[in-house]
Amino acid sequence: MHKICLWLFLVTILTITSSGVLAEESTSTNNDVFYVAKFVCGSIFSDEGPLRPGHYDTSISILNKHHNSTTFFWNVSMNDSPESHATLLTLDTFQSTGINCQDIKRVSGMQDRTELVEGFVLVTVPQTYNVAEPSTITTSSDNQHLEVQVFYTANALDSLPHEVVYEKISFYIIQDRTKKIPEDMIRTTLDVTLQSELNKISNTEMKVKKLLSESFNIDDEQLDDIEIRIKDVSIGVGSMIDDHAISLSILKPQGSLPYEGIEK
Repeated sequence: MHKICLWLFLVTILTITSSGVLAEESTSTNNDVFYVAKFVCGSIFSDEGPLRPGHYDTSISILNKHHNSTTFFWNVSMNDSPESHATLLTLDTFQSTGINCQDIKRVSGMQDRTELVEGFVLVTVPQTYNVAEPSTITTSSDNQHLEVQVFYTANALDSLPHEVVYEKISFYIIQDRTKKIPEDMIRTTLDVTLQSELNKISNTEMKVKKLLSESFNIDDEQLDDIEIRIKDVSIGVGSMIDDHAISLSILKPQGSLPYEGIEK
């Protein structure tokens, strides 16, 4: 709350990055309406926590749901970093815009950072605001609030979800000179299902031998001591590999003074 009050006090000297206008003379009242959106952007590659390894993204959508245009500011307070300058935007009636991780990093001067960054985006709808000519922001009505929604995604995979091809291999072991494979598995029909790679030639017999060597602690030099025969191979498509999560949060407007339908 201290940072919010400080921002409102310092709004007289904020650089308006979207329009290139410097707010030299301005006034702000405690009637201003604001929205606070948590963001998580970037990647975690190890187990340092608190989040699990993966890629995290945040998208903030803003809609002017009223019959007249609305002007607002947005700025970024990134954890353990200086607060950014404010960006001024005006939305016409029923017009929407978005703020994503690229925008957040750009205004914070952290475009090249790939590690995880966290913080808050503050969206402020001024109720009384005067800027130097020729720009003018008119006073908003008390009930003219924005629709602000935040969409979060987390994906633990490096690639997008995709279908996976499996091959079911039926085989039997003719002879095992290593004496490491149980006797009841010799000359018995066995099955194994392995993930297959598209457009790649592979040695099915060697794949089965490799699996046997891992299962029964057989050295690679002893693979020739195992004699197998492939009985049948069938192909199937498995479900999509997908390890991601999504979440949607609808923000309520906040303010220093009570408004109809707004919680203090």
